[in-house]
Amino acid sequence: MQPTPRFVKLVITTGDPAGIGPEVSLAAAKNFLSEQPDVQITLLGDTSLFKDSSGKNLSTPERLMIESSSLGSPMVPGVLNPANAQYVLNLLDRASEACLNGDFDAMVTAPVQKSLINSAGIPFTGHTEYLAQRCNTKHVVMMLCAPLPAGFLGIKSQRDLRVALVSTHLPLKEVSASLSYELLLETIQIVSQDLHTKFGITSPVIRVAGLNPHAGESGYLGREEIEMITPAIEAAKQQGIRVSGPYPGDTMFDAAALEHVDAFIAMYHDQGLAPFKFVTFGGGVNVTLGLPIIRTSVDHGTALDIAGKDIADSGSMLEALRLAYTLALNKRNIS
Repeated sequence: MQPTPRFVKLVITTGDPAGIGPEVSLAAAKNFLSEQPDVQITLLGDTSLFKDSSGKNLSTPERLMIESSSLGSPMVPGVLNPANAQYVLNLLDRASEACLNGDFDAMVTAPVQKSLINSAGIPFTGHTEYLAQRCNTKHVVMMLCAPLPAGFLGIKSQRDLRVALVSTHLPLKEVSASLSYELLLETIQIVSQDLHTKFGITSPVIRVAGLNPHAGESGYLGREEIEMITPAIEAAKQQGIRVSGPYPGDTMFDAAALEHVDAFIAMYHDQGLAPFKFVTFGGGVNVTLGLPIIRTSVDHGTALDIAGKDIADSGSMLEALRLAYTLALNKRNIS
């Protein structure tokens, strides 16, 4: 008699109802369930978002559930409505609480519109910061991941490109003031720890960027490298972490490094994500490190211009589900 499979339970917050979140969530969930027989997926969202043009409920596989949460106001595809801002946050609250309680093994988030939530009078800088607060976690790290195929830029075998950020959604003029030795050291520690415990990498290799051009040019172009970044790297080395830097931002991602570096740490959003998105072509996944739960996400926005037209590419959401599943299995095997 075959043992009953222990399902990996994933929950998807389907994002802003006016964007492509609901449609890519449903499409990717169906695809992933056809790949993995030991998965159950729950979509969080208003049931009206999962109906065809005639108003009939869309067919769903046996292991796909829809848990309804009511919209604040009727939805028009591509048209933002501040009355639905709280609805969006309700989905995040429900998923994070359920993951903390052990009801789900991981949560996957569809895109939200930050401006919509703020226009409704609710301060919101992004999923990463919001979930950190919900999980009562002081410091989390945003990291983007994507597989690079063998042969890309001459690499001999498939490698995962991972780019983590010290600062996230900040105006550029505020980045330098936000940095500190403590923040940098904690970021390196979190990246190293989660690469080990969640990604299953025994002894991860990490590269850290500088902040200024040429990594400060020995202080002539800025002193952040001398006063904060290098001391944090050296302290991490003393703790046994395999980390190096600071590297100039324009040379850190050289092709040879892709063969052996497990994660790159950038100082600010565009320093890390501009090269990442250039080479991953929308196939990346956002994962939040440092949380007590597993959270992955797409690496694109709400795409309001194509919402409701059934032409959105669900590839990034599918990759986010694949990574959430892998991380959940790793956590299960380690614990």
